[in-house]
Amino acid sequence: MSSRKSKSNSLIHAECLSQVQRFLRERFCRQSSHSNLFGVQVQYKHLIELLKRTAIHGESNSVLIIGPRGSGKTMLINHALKELMQIEEVNENILQVHLNGLLQINDKIALKEITRQLNLENVVGDKVFGSFAENLSFLLEALKKGNRTSSCPVIFILDEFDLFAHHKNQTLLYNLFDISQSAQTPVAVIGLTCRLDILELLEKRVKSRFSHRQIHLMNSFGFPQYLKIFKEQLSLPAEFPDKLFAEKWNENIQCLSEDRSIRDILQKHFNVSKNLRSLHMLLMLALNRVTASHPFMTTADLMEASQLCSMDSKANVVHGLSVLEICLIIAMKHLNDIHEEEPFNFQMVYNEFQKFVQRKAHSIYNFEKPVVMKAFEHLQQLELIKPMERTPINAQKEYQLMKLLLDNTQIMNALQKYPNCPTDVRQWATSSLSWL
Repeated sequence: MSSRKSKSNSLIHAECLSQVQRFLRERFCRQSSHSNLFGVQVQYKHLIELLKRTAIHGESNSVLIIGPRGSGKTMLINHALKELMQIEEVNENILQVHLNGLLQINDKIALKEITRQLNLENVVGDKVFGSFAENLSFLLEALKKGNRTSSCPVIFILDEFDLFAHHKNQTLLYNLFDISQSAQTPVAVIGLTCRLDILELLEKRVKSRFSHRQIHLMNSFGFPQYLKIFKEQLSLPAEFPDKLFAEKWNENIQCLSEDRSIRDILQKHFNVSKNLRSLHMLLMLALNRVTASHPFMTTADLMEASQLCSMDSKANVVHGLSVLEICLIIAMKHLNDIHEEEPFNFQMVYNEFQKFVQRKAHSIYNFEKPVVMKAFEHLQQLELIKPMERTPINAQKEYQLMKLLLDNTQIMNALQKYPNCPTDVRQWATSSLSWL
């Protein structure tokens, strides 16, 4: 009886943990509506006021949201739109068009997407338009219900805005900004970009029609706020189904946030990158270690997650190379030391390798030149070396100039962890350091 009871308890426990992981993963992936805005309240207030003026008062606007990747540009606009849609008079009278520069690679595709999102395929039908402007103005005309105040406002959100600036003649941007300046359909054009020089990319005629409003997101919070974000992101809300477990979980998170070693890990992350995307990656990796037998997050989990986050991917690639490929990388390292980072070719690397083989003939097999060439090409495929310039059609592969994409520290660290590395090879790698 007792074993059956403990089994049912463990099932309930596992189900509860599954809910915790699902809830927190949604939050880390920015898919949860419960995620909070951090350090961007002023920018949020500016943006929501601008959108309300378009949605309620029929006033056209344009604005650029500028900030590095992971700074929360998309989350900011999503929160603003969510709040806007909760206003009763706005909810049924506003249209949203979401475009992305990575998907809509030219104005023709963008126009088709605008037509689809505005549900105007039937209205356009087989009509032939003389120009892009005519087509776009026809689409917006179809949305009109009378004068300016009773027209249906449209909010255009252009993600990867800088890519739209590379479209031919910037026709889409010109027409959208032109409409936002005129007394036609109320339109709000919101561009999201990570480029600070975005205005330099715009043509003069486009720039003159843009309102020059810019909202900058620069992650301006300090470490105490970062620590608070860490605690908030891992805490479970009051409405979580299992109140008792949520209380225990939150107590554990509070203890973790006060732990000295956890603060050191977070300080290191904060110094490298303040963006919340890297913090979410760290927390996601730590959350993956939580199981029914290990229900609460520990310092060890976060330490291991931190090591995984800071792991050198190129050094990991080196661990999977053959001894011959390792020898070629060491030969390149010596050439870099001797010629002070000058580019090298296959023949130089092969000669250096041959010198080593002649000295250590008893421990290293002397491979044929085509085999060595194959290993060299494999290193190029793995992007551990790269050609300096485009190869002419008649150039010999042996003499194409290359550059090593690993530094000495990465090579030495990878060799320390390389399984069953021959002693002679390891000694050869350290030999040139004696004269530096």
